[in-house]
Amino acid sequence: MPIDKSLLAGSTTTLILKLLEEKDMYGYEMIEKLSTKSDHTFDLKAGTLYPILHNLEKNQLVESYETKADNERIRKYYHLTAKGTNLLKEKHQEWIVYSTAVNKVLNGGLNYAIN
Repeated sequence: MPIDKSLLAGSTTTLILKLLEEKDMYGYEMIEKLSTKSDHTFDLKAGTLYPILHNLEKNQLVESYETKADNERIRKYYHLTAKGTNLLKEKHQEWIVYSTAVNKVLNGGLNYAIN
C-alpha cells in the first residue's frame, strides 16, 4: 500500500541524518541505502535529496567534501556535524513521543511502542 507523501515529507531529513550518523555517504549511496533499509518505502529522487542536503549544509548540520572514487570520478560526500548529531537526537526523541501517542490512539489507548 503506497504511503501518503505528506507523511514521508516530515521524516526525510531525520532519516538522512540517521544514515549519515552511520558513515559519510555520497548522494546516490544515500538514496540506495534509504530505499533498501525501508523496504522501498523511501524511494527518493535526486531532485528531492539534493535540496535537502543543501539546506542541511547551509544550516551546518552536515559538511561536504570531495574525494576521488575508484573510477577517478570525483564524488561529493556528506558528513554529519556535532550540530547535526544533536538535532538527530532531538528528532529521534520527538518521533518516539509522537509515534507512541499515535499508536495509543489507533490501538484504543494501549501502548505498543518500543522505546
